[in-house]
Amino acid sequence: MHTQDVPYSHDGVGLTGFLAYDDATSGPRPGVLVIHDAGGLGDNIKEKTRRLARLGYTAFALDLFGTPRTGMDDAMARLKALGQDIPHWRARTRAGLDVLAAQPQADASRLAAIGYCFGGTTVYELARSGVPLKGVVGFHSGLAPSSGEAANIKGKVLTLIGADDPLIPPEARLAFEQELREAKVNWQVSLYGGVGHSFTNPGADGSKPGFKYDAQADARSWAEMTRFFEEIFA
Repeated sequence: MHTQDVPYSHDGVGLTGFLAYDDATSGPRPGVLVIHDAGGLGDNIKEKTRRLARLGYTAFALDLFGTPRTGMDDAMARLKALGQDIPHWRARTRAGLDVLAAQPQADASRLAAIGYCFGGTTVYELARSGVPLKGVVGFHSGLAPSSGEAANIKGKVLTLIGADDPLIPPEARLAFEQELREAKVNWQVSLYGGVGHSFTNPGADGSKPGFKYDAQADARSWAEMTRFFEEIFA
């Protein structure tokens, strides 16, 4: 497997993403953009990027931050700033997608995006910008009020969340579903009973109420994602 750090930039900010693909396979293959959570582009996200490469995709994990976060307060401040400026948020994300699409190992006509927590919220916003993605997947992703442009979504949407996630109350989920329904988007939401936030992150130890890794939900959600990719890339 080939892996490498990939420097790029957006709006004068230096960024470093992580690229992975199977170098035993020749020619372009579907590409998957990976978007990190508040923890930044760390080992957990890089391992998920490598796992996608082992499935036969060209995977690129983007960098939303540029410089390493100095702590969770710093990370949350940066994410809040992005969320308050939707054009900038979309452009920062699109810069990462452009890096993926430019890779000779990626088929630019068959692209998808996945994201974790805020990264999941980000893939929905990227889709709302109208980019030609085949599909997007959000893992325990925030479903906060959006830009309201779901009609621009061109691909399918898969949302994977814990039923007991303290950051996603039922009313937020219903509002998100209604937005996609009214826009006639092809969507699916899967709920995992007894599961909270950050269920795919082995570093979530439950020290924060409602935030805990769940091996079974992690495995189930990954399996759903792989089936979703088989469908959209067929």
